[in-house]
Amino acid sequence: MLEIANVTMRFGGLVAVSDASMSVREGSITGLIGPNGAGKTTLFAIIAGFLRPTEGTITWLGDDVTAMAPHLRAASGIARTFQIVQPFSGLNVRENITVGAYLRHHKPADAVGKARDVARQVGLHEDLEKSASSLTVAGRKRLELARALATEPKILLLDEVLAGLNPSEIRDIIPVIRTIRDSGVTILMIEHVMQAVMNLCEHVHVLAQGRMIAQGTPVAVCDDPAVIEAYLGRGSAERLARHGAADA
Repeated sequence: MLEIANVTMRFGGLVAVSDASMSVREGSITGLIGPNGAGKTTLFAIIAGFLRPTEGTITWLGDDVTAMAPHLRAASGIARTFQIVQPFSGLNVRENITVGAYLRHHKPADAVGKARDVARQVGLHEDLEKSASSLTVAGRKRLELARALATEPKILLLDEVLAGLNPSEIRDIIPVIRTIRDSGVTILMIEHVMQAVMNLCEHVHVLAQGRMIAQGTPVAVCDDPAVIEAYLGRGSAERLARHGAADA
């Protein structure tokens, strides 16, 4: 469905992403993990069209979209969330989600109807008239998810959607992510909460210092010596191997 081939991104003398390649299978939940500063969010920006890579290509549904503008990629079915959530604070929850829905629904009544459906899907249906600025961190994360989902994407890029959540909030949102995938939306997610990665993802790619150093099932990746050295550490890897997804 999505193919990233030999992508390099340079900012002057800084190489943020170096010759990175990966693919995402339709209908999957795919993980992208790695240490802070590895280039994961930069790669998301390239996929979504906010950055044009110095080298390499992005192929989406069989077409080369490397030079395609972000709004055209959104129209083609690519949506993303942002690591730092920034809702329209002067609007309520319903209005925030409706902004995304206008991509496909030009009549206000239709866009509002879509917003209500999405709010129910992500668990915000009781908060539609609340000011976006009054939401908790968990609520803002769900709102960020809802705004992207309202564009009716074919693939959803989730950038640390679990960051800042406590364990019970993480447990509550994991089924929401699964339900989104089950509704027909492919998911590519950046995440540091490794138990969630183990629980959700079928395939994982590991980025470190801008380079892809491993890929495979979550279990295989967590057992990879290069991943342990660059990212997980021996203790975390052993805990994940011992407990697997049972603790998620």
